[in-house]
Amino acid sequence: MSSWSSTSRDRLFPAFLPPEELADARARLAGAPAEAVLAWAESRFGVAAAIASSFGVEDVVLIDLAARHAPRMRLFTLDTGRLHSETYELMEEVRQRYGIAIETYFPERASVETLVREKGHFSFRLSIDERKECCAVRKVEPLRRALAGRAAWVTGLRREQSVTRADVEVLEIDEAHGGIAKLSPLAAWSEAQVWEYARAHHVPTNALHARGFPSIGCAPCTRAIAPGDDPRAGRWWWEAPEHKECGLHLRALGGKK
Repeated sequence: MSSWSSTSRDRLFPAFLPPEELADARARLAGAPAEAVLAWAESRFGVAAAIASSFGVEDVVLIDLAARHAPRMRLFTLDTGRLHSETYELMEEVRQRYGIAIETYFPERASVETLVREKGHFSFRLSIDERKECCAVRKVEPLRRALAGRAAWVTGLRREQSVTRADVEVLEIDEAHGGIAKLSPLAAWSEAQVWEYARAHHVPTNALHARGFPSIGCAPCTRAIAPGDDPRAGRWWWEAPEHKECGLHLRALGGKK
């Protein structure tokens, strides 16, 4: 297996896509295999591109694909402080198997302390606004730091996952994070395709998947689902499907531009 760069302190310089290049790249990548999308990102952005991973099966499939087709690509994760122990175990397995440094971003200590002191440990269950406040502290702000200085980020978003992701494009511009490129190489993949790849290539996966967790986030906000349920039914199960995003993927702010 390829050894990835672990020099996480390298200075990264954004290389934004001019309109003509963006239009051409979007057209070429729209129906391209995931391998080709990752290879293009590797060629275009080099170490200034990174995979954002929460260590669900899609993300680990991306890591495996990148190890084969985009070995300079970085990897980062957002550690909210409330992840499942199984997720940490998978992180370590991935780190050792692929020889890659996982750049980990934590929430700001003072913000978490203030939130918990003033609103308790489960304020996110009180309302959508309260839940989004928790996500903003534990996910959105760390993501802003994780993407600072990068030119592109790569996600495991798939259109089939939920109503909020039905129109995800392979290549978008993320205006919420300074106009950098955002790539979703698995956008058109089905869940069956993801698992077929994982099994064929012996990709390590989160143990929670075998226990009925198709989507994995923070432990208090994620639970197993029944066969036939929507894949995101176990995320924030007290909310309607159209609200089940945490603020990391704000496509309305510039995805089509």
